[in-house]
Amino acid sequence: MIRDARVLRAGFVPREVEHRDAEVNHLSSVLEPITNGEPADTAIVTGPSGAGKTCISQFVTERLREEVLDVETTYVNCWRNYTRFRTLYQILDDLGETIDIHRQSTPHDELVDRLQQHDGPRTVVILDEVDQLEDPSVIYDLHSLPQFAIICIANKEEELFSRVDDRLVSRLRSSEHVRMDKYHDEQLYDILSARAKWGLDEDVITDDQLYRIADAAAGDARLAIGILRTAAGKADRENHERITDDILLDAAEDARAQIKQKSLDSLTPHQRVVYDIVREHGPVGPSEIHERYSEEVDDPRTKRTIRTYLSKMEQYNLLEAEGTSRDREYSLVDSAAASPMQ
Repeated sequence: MIRDARVLRAGFVPREVEHRDAEVNHLSSVLEPITNGEPADTAIVTGPSGAGKTCISQFVTERLREEVLDVETTYVNCWRNYTRFRTLYQILDDLGETIDIHRQSTPHDELVDRLQQHDGPRTVVILDEVDQLEDPSVIYDLHSLPQFAIICIANKEEELFSRVDDRLVSRLRSSEHVRMDKYHDEQLYDILSARAKWGLDEDVITDDQLYRIADAAAGDARLAIGILRTAAGKADRENHERITDDILLDAAEDARAQIKQKSLDSLTPHQRVVYDIVREHGPVGPSEIHERYSEEVDDPRTKRTIRTYLSKMEQYNLLEAEGTSRDREYSLVDSAAASPMQ
């Protein structure tokens, strides 16, 4: 049943991207100067979860590497590498420059010096989930180095700008902004149809089933592809010739649970404390959350940072908020209330 499992994976970058031509052209034009050996502007790519931000960024940089010999690319997930040291280390590691760097004792400035001295090909650095950086000065570190072009990926511009100091805000505001909206159901159907065509045998899934996945995913391509992958895997394991409606129903639930667990596993230690407080005491307001959080950790972050954490968890469907900014309260998302598979 499964012809090419790679096509069904979340991180797969397709040869052709559906319904993002304008965004692809915009980002390509921003990076074009490096094909002539010149510095490129920083690009900020924003949009909701599952809008294709990471996929588009990797698609464009892959095409760039096909066209130009002297261009490299490196990808950093800033949610996983949320400290300045980890981000700089990840970039240097991809460049093969970490042989004598000690994670415990090497100072940050030495890592920045290494990047300054890097005389290899021009490199595009994709900073995914860049608003998760605990010390956003790493953007400034890279911004000042002409041999690196930066793509910053975040859900919302204002949350990125609220984390950085004034000298960087003005630079980022003048950067090129590539904004993405949620996919429509028809667009998600086209994405799923292309994945099914390349990843599955013929007639394994019907058009009607693909439409139902698109509807249930509510604009989130990551979830839509996750449902298709989970359904195909289950049908394949159980030796079905095609994906049945029952399998599809189970797959929608399983895919949601997997994505939720992945998001929970990605939380930083401080974010996890905040999430657990909401889980135990919700519905609960930001002030009480910060109060309880400050009692539990040794080095508490500011109220503003906690609000950013809460917003991030809301965007990733871990928490939901009710009320205006004055009397807002957070609670855990009720998974049963998600768009059901019809």
